[in-house]
Amino acid sequence: MQITATFPTERGPALMGTMAKHFGHKIPVETTQTQALLQFPSGTATIALIPTGLHLAVETPDPAPLETLRGVVESHLLRFAHREDPQPLDWQPA
Repeated sequence: MQITATFPTERGPALMGTMAKHFGHKIPVETTQTQALLQFPSGTATIALIPTGLHLAVETPDPAPLETLRGVVESHLLRFAHREDPQPLDWQPA
């Protein structure tokens, strides 16, 4: 099961890097110039750079942990982007 959201920002590369570095202390993280893959025990989260900000995807093999994983990713992103007065993300099924 997968859900996605877009986060509009001019600080996409910095926020993606902060997220990758933060989670990299706790879980396996793979990064490229345009994407970070966060490998949680319950599923994966992908943060990709897009021209208008960040595209996020959260995927779990079953629906039970999906909401928890979404909450972890979103809460950290909103906290790291606090200077931008971020609003909750609008997640959609992929």
